[in-house]
Amino acid sequence: MSDIRPASLISFMLTVTLTVTLAACGERSAAGPAGHTGPNALSGPVRPELAKIQHIVIIMQENRSFDHYFGTYPGADGIPMENGVPSVCLMDSKSGTCVRPFHLSSDVNSGGPHGEVDAENDVNGGTMNGFIKQAEKRVGVGCDDPKVPSCRSGDFVDVMGYHDDREIPNYWAYARNFVLHDHMFQQNASWSFPGHLFMVSGWSAQCPTLDDPMSCQNALSYPLSAPTGVSGSFAWTDLTYLLHKAGVSWKYYVAEGDEPDCDDDAALCSPVPQTTLTPSIWNPLPLFTTVRQDSELVNIQTLDAFEEDARSGNLPSVSWIVPNSAVSEHPPSPVSAGQDYVTSVINQIMQSPNWSSTAIFLAWDDWGGFYDHVTPPTVDQNGYGLRVPSMVISPYAKRGYIDHQTLSFDAYLKFIEDVFLKGQRLNPLTDGRPDPRPTVRESVPLLGDLSNAFDFTQAPRAPLILPAPPLASMMNRLVEHSTLMRAPLRTPVAPPTTQTAATSSGSSHPARR
Repeated sequence: MSDIRPASLISFMLTVTLTVTLAACGERSAAGPAGHTGPNALSGPVRPELAKIQHIVIIMQENRSFDHYFGTYPGADGIPMENGVPSVCLMDSKSGTCVRPFHLSSDVNSGGPHGEVDAENDVNGGTMNGFIKQAEKRVGVGCDDPKVPSCRSGDFVDVMGYHDDREIPNYWAYARNFVLHDHMFQQNASWSFPGHLFMVSGWSAQCPTLDDPMSCQNALSYPLSAPTGVSGSFAWTDLTYLLHKAGVSWKYYVAEGDEPDCDDDAALCSPVPQTTLTPSIWNPLPLFTTVRQDSELVNIQTLDAFEEDARSGNLPSVSWIVPNSAVSEHPPSPVSAGQDYVTSVINQIMQSPNWSSTAIFLAWDDWGGFYDHVTPPTVDQNGYGLRVPSMVISPYAKRGYIDHQTLSFDAYLKFIEDVFLKGQRLNPLTDGRPDPRPTVRESVPLLGDLSNAFDFTQAPRAPLILPAPPLASMMNRLVEHSTLMRAPLRTPVAPPTTQTAATSSGSSHPARR
């Protein structure tokens, strides 16, 4: 790559720039670059058993907390109960009542706001009691807007509601047959846009100078003033850089259609188009310097391409799969539509020649304002965020196992690095492309090890094909009924034409999703 510098210059830049940056910030994580001593490509041993995994697929859905989906799952760290009745309740100041978690049978939910401020207020210093208050701030005192699905004649919204195997039988079936994580925390204590940046790079930042990773500054909430920009807006190092350098194949599959794009409540806003070429809150890779400079934009492909790759046994080593709005489970999208879509994707992988060497990581990117009772641990100024559902589905996954390790989506990056990169990390001191990230997230001591979910001594397990529409027919139907597919698309991502990144100093921000 054109921006790789001689080792002596890298050392000098790190000594000067990181020192200045960290001194200016006045803080540094113990796991940050200046003190990191974790493994890298030169010293990290390859664990032979991990060679059985040749394909890793990350399926990322939207906006559900762990207690909301698995709070009553047997054996999990779920909603505190006494004699089968929730023993916790949160005060609803408007009705003057204390509200306990309750079974929620509705397919369409509302949830609550879920930005940085909402995460802080929901957690509320570890009391985990801000969910109703934050949700009521969003819908207003009267809560009389008929477009908000869960308004109850002035009562609180449905953030205290939970689903179980009556509404999400396939998700519970995966948990019973494979591995459920009950202490998986989102990487960032905020919303989807920075969350999806963390998912591919272990950081979220603003970079005032295009293509200059050392110009990047931490941005927990708003990495850009809008979800669009020009390539080079995200200049720090992402995982695809390490994969490409090591000759490891990857693809980012995008469900074309639309995504929500307004403040907090997707039920009240007009969505925007989502394609492989439109940078968006769920598709940030087109804006990364490394993706453009390595000519890897072609690796951002549609679900049609995923189907063909799975069918032909040509899945890449590393895949990410992101939904469109209709199947995302992001309120107000129906839970059932998301479950059908995810099941169809997993069925496709299980019926692929690649199944016997694949690990699927299924998760939801943030808590969506829904109640969860576990206080997130703090590893740096960015998080962790709140607890979310997460599962490992693989022919080598333990059967019906609940993994109680403390995890975040950083564990996905760590596992990919362990399997394909000999333990190399996104570490500015060792990865050949420095940036001033505050923490090497994969090396945080608190972070568990996803290999705990596997039993590599067992013979590969047979597929578990669950009821769902075929993926192609379901997605075609969604596209046919999408008015957005008839609307003009955003301008595709282009190489930079100026030396200053398209980050606005104004007060307008993208939707929290």
